[in-house]
Amino acid sequence: MIEIETQASPEVAGRLMDVVLFVCDELEIDRATLGLMIVDADEMAAINGTHRNTPKPTDVLSFPVDGQEGIAQLAEWPEDGPAPELGDIIICPEAAEESLETLAVHGLLHLLGYDHETDSGEMLSLQDDLMDRYAAQSAA
Repeated sequence: MIEIETQASPEVAGRLMDVVLFVCDELEIDRATLGLMIVDADEMAAINGTHRNTPKPTDVLSFPVDGQEGIAQLAEWPEDGPAPELGDIIICPEAAEESLETLAVHGLLHLLGYDHETDSGEMLSLQDDLMDRYAAQSAA
């Protein structure tokens, strides 16, 4: 079971939870918890300043909790313990140039260990593929 704790309006939270649950299903993740927050520009600037030494708003930040190994770690997680906590995704709509759903997927992929700053385009390619599949499923 995927558990998502949200801090957003019910309408936005519902949309973002839908896409996160879809991606977890597509990536065969069936057990995890994560947080998903929507913040304003001032709060995002403060968070970005504290954690990245860049005191300005950005569109999305991710904070992994149970390790940086990401998706590989989930396969080895003990079944008899609590679900792995992936971490938190924080989104700032005021700084967004993409849809909030795309930013939620982007943040989730970071929590799963993907990093577009160090890979050869795999993360962003997977993100685009997942968003295309989500759009097709939503249109059906």
